[in-house]
Amino acid sequence: MTQPAPLPAQRLRVAMLTREYPPEVYGGAGVHVEYLARSLASLVDLTVHCQGGPRPDAIAHQPWEQLSAASSALQVISTDLAMTAAVGGADLVHSHTWYASLAGHLSSLLYGVPHVMTAHSLEPLRPWKAEQLGGGYSLSSWCERTAIESAAAVVAVSSGMAADIRACYPQVPAGRVRVIYNGIDADEYQPDHGRDVLDRLGIDPAEPSVVFVGRVTRQKGLPVLLRAAEWIDPSVQLVLCAGQADTAELQAEVTGLVEHLRATRSGVIWLPGMLAKPEVIQILSNATVFACPSEYEPLGIVNLEAMACGCAVVASAVGGIPEVVADGETGLLVPPGEPEALATAINSVIRDPGLAAALGARGRERAVAEFSWAAVAAQTAQLYAELAGR
Repeated sequence: MTQPAPLPAQRLRVAMLTREYPPEVYGGAGVHVEYLARSLASLVDLTVHCQGGPRPDAIAHQPWEQLSAASSALQVISTDLAMTAAVGGADLVHSHTWYASLAGHLSSLLYGVPHVMTAHSLEPLRPWKAEQLGGGYSLSSWCERTAIESAAAVVAVSSGMAADIRACYPQVPAGRVRVIYNGIDADEYQPDHGRDVLDRLGIDPAEPSVVFVGRVTRQKGLPVLLRAAEWIDPSVQLVLCAGQADTAELQAEVTGLVEHLRATRSGVIWLPGMLAKPEVIQILSNATVFACPSEYEPLGIVNLEAMACGCAVVASAVGGIPEVVADGETGLLVPPGEPEALATAINSVIRDPGLAAALGARGRERAVAEFSWAAVAAQTAQLYAELAGR
């Protein structure tokens, strides 16, 4: 007698919880979620829950109106409660950053499902956030600690981040921490040597340039680069793709440093606000050096983006950056917080076009070979299956 064919296995239902999701992406965690969700879509039944305005491809949650004048951290917690109420029926929840980790923790308790938490940064290692959030920093720290110590698994985006988790949260069993790197879409981020964007933004493609791309926050170290400019070859353009600062004090500090530079050298180009990806890609592709002076960086997707565009990288040797930028092969690493050391490394690349080209070419090769989003998604889906018993 012919046996009936087995029914196809139901795909795992996963709710991904995040603050950022396109079109509202402003940092590396948002980039990570955007590309991971896209790559996971063929592997699991995925629903994305985000914070902010409505959008067609995710369920968006807004803070409670009653909290409109309250601490921003308290507003975030209200969106976490809304997310928790909305994810019933999921087999597993996966949160990103403290902004959504409380929702993941509460969902695990309420529905009895595993909670995976990706740590893109750690609040104890970002004490400067107290400037930005005041007492809200205590709330964000509590959300993170509560979630990370209870999660079924914690994804660290680098081995450096895994070490930081062990140091900051020793109660998290080592077996719960899984290293899964950030990735890069090397088809999208590839060299574009066009000049239309450069012409429009006032960047001279015939002259060497040092480019910074990032938020104006203590973590990203922009003031270090601005102070390093005192020693950087005066013929070099300094292109700052940097928007509004986290605090008024930091905005004033950065503005003052930029004004001082403009009074002492030419070619200082500050591009405030968020640039479109094609614009950033063309800027990076034509740059001589991408500078990443971060004081703290779990991995640094922006370094991968620069490498994929064929740009030599000079970066701080902190966190997961040394796992991305191979010193002397795809870029140069310098001690964090040392402007003169940063300038010396930048000058060594600027003054040796052959070195700049070789670092850029090897960086592109490394980004393509070792950091694909398909690999990241496959490892993440495997973790889901292990936790869900599939």
